[in-house]
Amino acid sequence: MSSVKSSSDAIRILHITFNMGIGGTEQVIRQLVLATREQGIHHEIVCIDGLRGAMGDLLAEAGVPVHTLDRSPGFDWALIRSLRALIRSGKFDIVHCHQYTPFVYGRLAALGTEARVVFTEHGRFYPDRFRWKAIFINPLLAIITPALVAISSATRKALALYEFIPRYRIRVIYNGIQPLSADPDRVAEIRAELCIAEGAFVFGTVSRLDPVKNQKMMLRAFARCLETCPNSALVMVGDGPDRENLEVQARSLGISDKVRFTGFINEPAQYLALMDCFLLTSHTEGTSMTLLESMSLAIPAVVTDVGGNPEIVKGGETGLLVRGGDTEQFAGGMVMLQQSPELCERLGQCAQERFRQRFSVVAMADGYRQLYDQVIQSRIV
Repeated sequence: MSSVKSSSDAIRILHITFNMGIGGTEQVIRQLVLATREQGIHHEIVCIDGLRGAMGDLLAEAGVPVHTLDRSPGFDWALIRSLRALIRSGKFDIVHCHQYTPFVYGRLAALGTEARVVFTEHGRFYPDRFRWKAIFINPLLAIITPALVAISSATRKALALYEFIPRYRIRVIYNGIQPLSADPDRVAEIRAELCIAEGAFVFGTVSRLDPVKNQKMMLRAFARCLETCPNSALVMVGDGPDRENLEVQARSLGISDKVRFTGFINEPAQYLALMDCFLLTSHTEGTSMTLLESMSLAIPAVVTDVGGNPEIVKGGETGLLVRGGDTEQFAGGMVMLQQSPELCERLGQCAQERFRQRFSVVAMADGYRQLYDQVIQSRIV
């Protein structure tokens, strides 16, 4: 066993994830790496599904090594051997596993090395479910893992309930991002490109178009909102398996002339800045990165009261919380904000302040830096 690492030595961390494409988890990893690599931390990333992805390309361009391995179907013992070889050759102090499957592979690969393991659960599938194997496997994995992290209290609760990981062992570190900034000229250009009438109130979302996000309810709520507030537009930024169904639904509701589907936008900041109100109708959420981005721009939000959303949005103070699946209440919240500019302004400003205090990348990086230091001192490997 090596001696305790000196504070003057660079901590070496290997992040294990599925891939570094476009998504919330990938964005968190990227922000964390960039925010802490000047604090005496050397980061490398390994993608176990063989795809480096757009976020991985950006990190590679910034000088962060990004490795790829090809996971085979079924349980891949060869992947464990490849990861162990990488851990040993890189002399990593910490293996930081993101999501459950990378955790299982990373935890097993780190056995027999001096690397300590950190596991972060970034969210849960919907609907969540029990797995009989978890009853036997996960408590053992938890015992030999120095640090277990959830990105919200709701995610911690799910880990305890469905994965049988002791709740007291799981700490919460909220996701954090760099605040966005608006370019008024570009926002005006986008508004013109989307043919949104001057003076129209713009509702919007930035999300994968997927059934779990329940955008069908968003369209129904928007249709009801238009009955009271016809001078409205809905901008849906993103792509996904539900796009065609949503476009068909918009036509059947007779609102397609008011809805704009932009498709995937690599840098959606200025599209977000176009919005007067951000919408999130998900069945479940961990920590929505685009919700945080909207808060950084002082945009009020109407969101469903599910998962980590109520930990981000304080109902009536920084946005409006609506019962999951309640179309009428959601539409009512939309109408309320459009009809009350003063309320919109107040909620937006309070949301921005809450973002600064709790959800900035600085707050997240500080939380993980403290955790890494504690793990280095841990006797558990």
